[in-house]
Amino acid sequence: MQRYYGIDIGGTKIELVACDARLEVLHRHRIDTPTRDYPAFLEAVTTLIRDADETLGQPAQAIGIGLPGVRDRVSGRQLSANVPALTGQTVGQDLRARIGPPLHLGNDLQCFALSEAHGGAADGQPSMFGAILGTGAGGGYCIEGRLVGGYNGIAGEWGHWSVAAHLLVKHALPVLDCPCGLRGCIERYVSGGGLALIHRQLGGADLDAAAIIARAQQQDETANRALDVHRDLLGHSLASLIMAVDPHVIVLGGGLSKAERLYRDLPQAIATHLFKGVRVPPILPPVFGDAGGARGAALLARQHCPIS
Repeated sequence: MQRYYGIDIGGTKIELVACDARLEVLHRHRIDTPTRDYPAFLEAVTTLIRDADETLGQPAQAIGIGLPGVRDRVSGRQLSANVPALTGQTVGQDLRARIGPPLHLGNDLQCFALSEAHGGAADGQPSMFGAILGTGAGGGYCIEGRLVGGYNGIAGEWGHWSVAAHLLVKHALPVLDCPCGLRGCIERYVSGGGLALIHRQLGGADLDAAAIIARAQQQDETANRALDVHRDLLGHSLASLIMAVDPHVIVLGGGLSKAERLYRDLPQAIATHLFKGVRVPPILPPVFGDAGGARGAALLARQHCPIS
């Protein structure tokens, strides 16, 4: 039986799923992420794989890994990550030296999109964009079910486009530095932390996104204003995305994707920033939720190692 492992590397956990050729999950295991000790990280991933081999009685045909941050395709080094131990390291080369089966690397956000394009909310669509709204903002783009990486492998890094200057002026928001080295990145305003910042800018308490959404449901004026500003910024950024790649469907992921009012209000917020005659594609919640990253990594492995 052909088996594929998908490994999702997160800031707090590493998850491995073992799937058969139909993507049925045969085995799943999560462990804490060693965030600052690189040798410990390599050993943790290697142990996860060996344990899965032992549990299933045979090794995987191929392994896919969804890594956070951006990987330099020339040097193979991670350029940025929410796992500090990985930054500047040649993660792929170092893991390949320890692991037998073919190993394929992807971005964790792109793996989310790939998962939703296969059996998920965007199943069967000619194209789709998976937009993550969580600790950060980013995503992945799929055409005919295949992930588009691009020249640098950063296709889908929509969170590091710049917010339109006129919107920052309109909402009296500062131009913020981004850890990526740029300024005014969309991620700094439309992520969960971005919503919290907007709430503070409006004079609200220092609350996380979930608490702000809860207060808005209780008709708190400042929380509702914060969500209005957030929706305007998000609507403009997704309108720009539509004009750039025109996906047939957009699937939201991350913690903010659980906010039901987003699906009700976001289409009109996007339409406001599109010129006449351009339709907003369906904006959908994810089918696989936070399990999508590991499943998408397994899909990545399967796509690079076709069924014989």
